[in-house]
Amino acid sequence: MRSQVRRVVLVAYPGVQLLDVVGPAEVFNGASRTVKSARYELTIATPDGQPVAGESGLRLQADARLSDLDGPIDTLLVAGGWSYREAMGCGELLAQINRLAPSTRRVGSVCSGAFVLAQAGLLDGRAATTHWAVCQRLQSQFPAIRVEPDRIFVRDGDVFTSAGVTAGMDLALALVEADHGVEVARTVARWMVVFVQRPGGQSQFSERLAHAVSPDSPLRTLLDEIVADPAADHTVPRLAERAALSERHLTRLFVVETGTTPGRFVERSRVEAAREALESGPTPVEAVARRVGFGSAETMRRAFLRVLGIGPADYRARFSGTHLRPARVTS
Repeated sequence: MRSQVRRVVLVAYPGVQLLDVVGPAEVFNGASRTVKSARYELTIATPDGQPVAGESGLRLQADARLSDLDGPIDTLLVAGGWSYREAMGCGELLAQINRLAPSTRRVGSVCSGAFVLAQAGLLDGRAATTHWAVCQRLQSQFPAIRVEPDRIFVRDGDVFTSAGVTAGMDLALALVEADHGVEVARTVARWMVVFVQRPGGQSQFSERLAHAVSPDSPLRTLLDEIVADPAADHTVPRLAERAALSERHLTRLFVVETGTTPGRFVERSRVEAAREALESGPTPVEAVARRVGFGSAETMRRAFLRVLGIGPADYRARFSGTHLRPARVTS
């Protein structure tokens, strides 16, 4: 069978987060080793073709200067790093990304690389994500983007964006799955000792950590109680009673201090608890639903679709068989 070569260009610049580059590169390389008839050709490109020092101080060798590249390109991925502000101001970098994008099958970013795509105008009118720490900044700086802060990665047409650092590997695994199927992605993931991939809708962080409130807030204890026992009665009347607040004031306080409503926080906390149960054992979906407070498998299914974009059964299937088996111990 004639080999199909998919050309992947990984865009780097001074101060880049090296794992944003080498993480996806290793995923694509793993796929090339797995599927001999369909391989990826990897190119690290920088604005001037020179090596760049990452934010850790380690240096990354460049294969090409961006201006020397021509299409067609299969995948163009822009890495992130704390130097993304400087990268946004690099006219040559932006010009070359805009030049190459039309002849590229799919364009993407890892972590704060989304700011570079946004500055180039490639995310206008699209849904996107980035590292949780700068999602709010991305939204305020580029209001034309629909920022989804609790997603591992987001696809909008032929443009892909991922959350921080290791999420770039999740994105790369998803791209490999789209190209070659789930079994190839699972094989690559097992070799790399990672999940086959976290679904794109999976939260970047725990629900409780996502909504930090001050120690003296009347919500502090409530949030901890909800996460500790998601199956308990967490209706607005009960929450208001426990906090000694009116229902209206409780709801307003939730929105002000956490950016979400009591009902949405409870639902997401239950989804998080259900995820952990589905990943950790073979407990039936119906039993998991009752255990975490959904009451029925159908109610939990609808919540999963709202929060993660995937049903409980499909979520469990994503994680089945994705851990490496324990090594056999010999004496």
